[in-house]
Amino acid sequence: MNPDPPNSTARPPSQGASAAAGGRAGARRWRALAVCLVAGFMTLLDVSIVNVALPTVRTGLHMSESGLQWVLSGYALAFGLVLVPAGRLGDARSRRAVFLTGLALFTLASALAGAAQGQTWLVLARLFQGAAGGVLVPQVSGFIQTLFQGAERGRAFGALGSTIGVSTAVGPLLGGLLIHLFGPQDGWRWVFLVNLPIGIAALPVAYHLLPPPPPADERAGHRDFDPVGVVLLGGGTVVLLLPFVQAQQWHSPARWLLLPVAVLLLGAFVGWERHYARRREPLVNMELFAVRPYAAGVALSLVYFAGFTAIFFIFTLYLQAGLHYSALAAGLSITPFAVGSAVSAALGGRVVTRLGRRLVVFGLVLVLVGLGASVLAVRLGPGTWAGWATAVPLLVAGTGSGLVISPNQTLTLSQVPLARAGSAGGVLQTAQRVGSAVGIAIVGSVFFAHARGRNPDWALAFELGATVAAGLVLAALVVATMDLVAGRTR
Repeated sequence: MNPDPPNSTARPPSQGASAAAGGRAGARRWRALAVCLVAGFMTLLDVSIVNVALPTVRTGLHMSESGLQWVLSGYALAFGLVLVPAGRLGDARSRRAVFLTGLALFTLASALAGAAQGQTWLVLARLFQGAAGGVLVPQVSGFIQTLFQGAERGRAFGALGSTIGVSTAVGPLLGGLLIHLFGPQDGWRWVFLVNLPIGIAALPVAYHLLPPPPPADERAGHRDFDPVGVVLLGGGTVVLLLPFVQAQQWHSPARWLLLPVAVLLLGAFVGWERHYARRREPLVNMELFAVRPYAAGVALSLVYFAGFTAIFFIFTLYLQAGLHYSALAAGLSITPFAVGSAVSAALGGRVVTRLGRRLVVFGLVLVLVGLGASVLAVRLGPGTWAGWATAVPLLVAGTGSGLVISPNQTLTLSQVPLARAGSAGGVLQTAQRVGSAVGIAIVGSVFFAHARGRNPDWALAFELGATVAAGLVLAALVVATMDLVAGRTR
């Protein structure tokens, strides 16, 4: 048989094989992302799920107020402490190995927390759990940077944004459901033990699907770990967070003396990183902040998470302590936010490459409208119906939030070199954790100022706290608008 002429339209078999291989590789990438998101969901869920379980934890283990505070703040402190070093370790060594280690340790820590027999045991388990979560989370954004490009990367970050929004909002609902199913005495244990089957199932799948590290010669110059930078950043982060996460227990004004110490430590960290970068790859390369989208995105995350996270904190307290909602009913009341956030984050990830920072600005406006309507609903509606009255406003706010978190992650990390994806993602996550701690402290202090005493005004406390949270979201809108204008001018 004669061979096909040169202008033949027949496709060589090699092209079909190449297309099939590309399709299999694409499907494998998305399956790998799914495993990353499941693991990330567990770690972020444990930030919010514990809130509704605190009353039953206190009863079951006879814990003090200080112990309860450390169950919350200890997780946040340990989580924020290791984010950047863990991200850098994934960049320098093996992102898959660091991810698997973090996942295994988080699963073990969850088992220890669920089996706690006393206050000290539970607090130490939560510190362990937070550190393990901090090891795992920055690897997720690093894998997205490595596995996806262009519009696909936006979709992947959209899925991550949905995970962040849903995990934060659905935590109280899931916690309330578990306590309802297993009873007030031991239901709180399942808030931690629910992670066990997920973690055990995810470990072998992650090992199979996640890509191995590139050859050592491709990581030349990026394998240094910068121990001095790790110590300076870790110390500065802890000293900065401590007066905020302990705001409700440590009432002495002396705690604010830690802030100038934190400034000195973080200033020393910046100076050391600049010096170290002349010879080797530092923990955080300060050249990242010369990239306008990255610097603006980190600043936006800091102030937005301060307002975004604080809303759940005060709204849950208002419903349970003020209106005597059950843990399950309080969780259900926050569900509209989770639904709106999940849907819009996935949509935002698909269109962010076309709309850019405009999408984030629009999302922040929706969040402000939703928060304002929530305050109005609490003021005008009957108290016990607050959960129903705020359903639509929270849906609007959640929709806006989904258009903020995932698009901002995409834009922030869009120009980051792959060799620095883990540390850059760790810095972004640290900004989110610091923002959450500061926002809860600021908004919480306003809330508790009117929710204490013999005749606390719970509705007024929520209204004022939500107004302060809206002010923080407004600050994020200013940052996003400035970045949008600067981009157009450039």
